[in-house]
Amino acid sequence: QVQLVESGGGLVQAGGSLRLSCAASGLTFGSYAMGWFRQAPGKEREIVAAISWSGLYTYYEDSVKGRFTISRDNAKNTVYLQMNSLKPEDTAVYHCACHYNYYDVATRQIDEYGNWGQGTQVTVSS
Repeated sequence: QVQLVESGGGLVQAGGSLRLSCAASGLTFGSYAMGWFRQAPGKEREIVAAISWSGLYTYYEDSVKGRFTISRDNAKNTVYLQMNSLKPEDTAVYHCACHYNYYDVATRQIDEYGNWGQGTQVTVSS
């Protein structure tokens, strides 16, 4: 059974940083693209960043480019999201999810992902 567990969220002031972690179990982690997503109250879930199974390829949503960095450690079955220069509009519940992909690509389509974690709350105060 695939399980993804996010951690690292919290309350931070604007301009601050947080590092989210997503620990995976029950899958061959190195065969899956991984993604971070967020959902703010009253809004649809959106992709924030994605990383291919090798870690060589990444994708970022435009609003987080230059501020967020996605990375992974396949030996630890963990994907990370380093978030710097946080803004109040980054406030949301952040989830990770996985996508089995034969090709080494950073999958961008939300519908391709499954096995969603329970999420971790990120709140950025102004």
